[in-house]
Amino acid sequence: MKTATRNDFRPLPKTYGVLAAMLPPRPIHDDVDLANATEMIDRLAGFNLNADQEDYLEALSTFVEAYEAERFPIDDSRITPLDALKALLKEHAMTASDLGRLLGNRTLGAGLLAARRGLSKAHIKKLAAHFKVEPGLFL
Repeated sequence: MKTATRNDFRPLPKTYGVLAAMLPPRPIHDDVDLANATEMIDRLAGFNLNADQEDYLEALSTFVEAYEAERFPIDDSRITPLDALKALLKEHAMTASDLGRLLGNRTLGAGLLAARRGLSKAHIKKLAAHFKVEPGLFL
């Protein structure tokens, strides 16, 4: 029977091999695996890590992301490009004027957000680069 690990605030090992011995980075198959991986990620995330610790964190995060995407898929079929843009603006504390300035015309932002204007290919490229997202998000 599997059990979840408990958080222990002792310093974590500095080498990948020792970290892997504590909790091997491997595909997640159930909620116990998820809890264990998440616990280790929580212990590592947000701290100054060496290269081995960063590699280990990336490996665990990849497995958690894959499991969650399969187990808890997000239905984004109803998210419009305008919804995505508004969410990104809110996340980055940007106004309609900020959007317009980003796209080269301060008044353009309000028109886009009110759906009076559409995004051009050039706008989509700028937005994707600025927010570091795939251009398809705005199509």
